[in-house]
Amino acid sequence: MTTTTTTQTGAAGAPGRAGAGARPAAVPRSGAPDTARRRRLGACAALMTPFFVLLVVVFLVPVGGAVWLSFFSDDQPGLGFGPERTVFAGLRSYRAVLSDPTFLAGLGTTALYCLVYIPLMVLLALALALLLDSGAVRLRRTAQLGLFLPHAVPGLIAAVIWLYLYTPGLSPVVEALAEADITVDFLGVDTVLPSIVNVAMWSNLGYNVVIFYAALQAVPRELTEAALVDGAGPVRTALQIKVPLVRASGVMVAMFTLIWSLQLFTEPMLLSQATPIVGSRFTPNMYIYDAAFTRNNYGLAAAASVVLLAVTVALSYGLSRWSNRTGAAHAAQEGSR
Repeated sequence: MTTTTTTQTGAAGAPGRAGAGARPAAVPRSGAPDTARRRRLGACAALMTPFFVLLVVVFLVPVGGAVWLSFFSDDQPGLGFGPERTVFAGLRSYRAVLSDPTFLAGLGTTALYCLVYIPLMVLLALALALLLDSGAVRLRRTAQLGLFLPHAVPGLIAAVIWLYLYTPGLSPVVEALAEADITVDFLGVDTVLPSIVNVAMWSNLGYNVVIFYAALQAVPRELTEAALVDGAGPVRTALQIKVPLVRASGVMVAMFTLIWSLQLFTEPMLLSQATPIVGSRFTPNMYIYDAAFTRNNYGLAAAASVVLLAVTVALSYGLSRWSNRTGAAHAAQEGSR
């Protein structure tokens, strides 16, 4: 009886004795991974909370308020006697905006402005950044500061400066050109839009040059040195080595420039004080300002704001998708080589 009990105990209670070298099974510590995971999630939440708070307060709440306001309108009862009352108007404000020729003309003006301004900004900023990165420019830091300094000037002050330079009878530029028998009306029908583009270029060129130059500094010097060893000149090295590697920065500059262009307001608003060609509804933002603060039609202004937001989101998304497709096609082409 005793012998049988001992044998069973050894077989069941100490199975490892049959192989003296076997390691006992480790007991899982389930608490440690859960604690580390909770700490990581807590750190992520702490870091992301300020972003989401700003997103809600600065973007989602105003957008939601504009959408809500666009469905209402102030009407007067009866024959127009009595106080105004706010009534639900549905899509009436949207139909009024999309059928208003002045708003559609403002969208067309902004589209033409984007077609001129965005390619010119991207190409000129990239060319200046490549020139600075090539080492052909002396006093590189001074040149960077000189290019970036106009961006530090507020847009309102920049517009006032250029309005002074554009106005006949005040501008020394117009006077100097007149003495050379050159007559230029910077505020004419065909020149007012290029004049606005010039103001925006002067203000924002240096900022985009800094973005491109920072991206060029991250290009591995081994690639450029190898290209020089293979006999490539500076221009070929810049176009075939550097430009493809800073393509992501070019897309970012184009997208930011597009968003800023669709918000065009300050420059034409000031120029409208000097020329009748720039009306009070020259751009969509000026249309929104006129509807809200001149005509006191806040529902119409909110509807126009929502339409402009939708156009901005659609164009930004289209630009992003196009850049991703062209980037994938370029990478596949390079891989096939």
